[in-house]
Amino acid sequence: MLKRIGLVMLAALALLIAVLAINTLRLRPEKLGRPLPPPPVDGAAVQHLAQAIRIPTISTEAGPAPDAVLDAFAAHLAASYPRVHATLAKEVVAGHSLLFTWPGTDPGAPALLLAAHQDVVPIEGSSGAKWTHPRFDGTVADGFIWGRGTIDDKMSLIAILEAAERLLARGYRPRQTIYLAFGHDEERGGSGARTMAALLKARGARIGLALDEGYAVLDGVLAGVSRPVAVVGMAEKGYVSVELTASGAGGHSSMPTPDNAAVHIARAVERLADDPFPARVQGLTGDMLTALAPYMDQPLKTVIANRWLTEPLIRRQLVANPRTAAALRTTTAPTIVQAGTKDNVLPQSARAVVNHRILPGDTIDSVVARDREVVDDPKVTVRAIAGGHNPSHPASTRSAGFRELAAAIRATYPSVPIAPGLVLGATDGRYYEPVAAASLRFTPMTMRPADLARFHGNDERIAIEDFVRAIGFYERLISGGVR
Repeated sequence: MLKRIGLVMLAALALLIAVLAINTLRLRPEKLGRPLPPPPVDGAAVQHLAQAIRIPTISTEAGPAPDAVLDAFAAHLAASYPRVHATLAKEVVAGHSLLFTWPGTDPGAPALLLAAHQDVVPIEGSSGAKWTHPRFDGTVADGFIWGRGTIDDKMSLIAILEAAERLLARGYRPRQTIYLAFGHDEERGGSGARTMAALLKARGARIGLALDEGYAVLDGVLAGVSRPVAVVGMAEKGYVSVELTASGAGGHSSMPTPDNAAVHIARAVERLADDPFPARVQGLTGDMLTALAPYMDQPLKTVIANRWLTEPLIRRQLVANPRTAAALRTTTAPTIVQAGTKDNVLPQSARAVVNHRILPGDTIDSVVARDREVVDDPKVTVRAIAGGHNPSHPASTRSAGFRELAAAIRATYPSVPIAPGLVLGATDGRYYEPVAAASLRFTPMTMRPADLARFHGNDERIAIEDFVRAIGFYERLISGGVR
């Protein structure tokens, strides 16, 4: 009897191993080409970007960049791209956002919208001591263009205009209408993009692909994948800040009472922090893992190929890393706690703010409802602060817009596989979802682990090779490959 049980267990183990192996072997990578040689450097284009960096279009919590600064930036674009300004219809929207329309020869063809933003984030500190080159000098050195905005997002804006100017110089006329939408305040919410999107919707614009900043070609960034991968943002997380308020009896600290507003708030914040939203491997994160699996190193390749069995392990490993955990759940981050006026006075009121980045599938309403359930304290009021937004609706990898973008990526980076992903932050791209069949997020540049800290950080820079290659990418996307 025991021998028979042992044989059955061995047979079951052999069958399991066979299933794992077969599922792994089914992961066949697509046939990829060889990397392209570096494109020739366009010195004039490099200087156009360097000059754009020298105009400090800084958005702050107080407001967008001053009018004179944004006017100077617009004047720089007009001087650098005379054909674009002479040929395309230009509109100034919401004060300083720029909307260019390049009519296509086929009015029935879905339009292409290319978005970027003019503004940049502030720089911490005033000395710039942590920067290799001055922050707004647009220094060209060591194969890079240095300065705030080189990555986020003036590189894209200038590369789009360089591509359009080149095509116009050759007499190119697009079949589909092309929109170039350059918001002026993306870093503080994107009212310019929101207004441009509403304007296009009111006009009945029919857009097939709207492309904004997002992911890039990630090299060495994705664990278990030893080759570069172009990750396309198919959606972005939502955003809401929740305010917690509590009141108490107050009084002298020498006679403390249980009815202490600070205690109520502290407990509420602790409960929220200790009870995170459930982690889900499904959705875009699961789609990304599936797309990456053929290119993963072992044993991760076998693990991902057999998610039916290994999903709990995958989820546990991803949740252990804050960077990957954020892609699996709606995040909870206490950011502000306020109470009290004096060290010997019991506070009569207390306040906290908890920020959530909302995973597709959750909503602002469902997040606030869950927060109330978790806090479970009648002394604490929980409400959403105005200004949040729900997560975007994921675009399909089967859409014509995704195929259009994938073709331009493959033409520019022929040796790089493509994977869908979820953008964790906010972009102007969310505003174009109501007017576009596919609103996608991808920036044509290569990002390595050390580069990630440059976003909104110190020593922001873009490789000249990446910038020049990006011009070719946008040229290919606008022309559909026509040369």
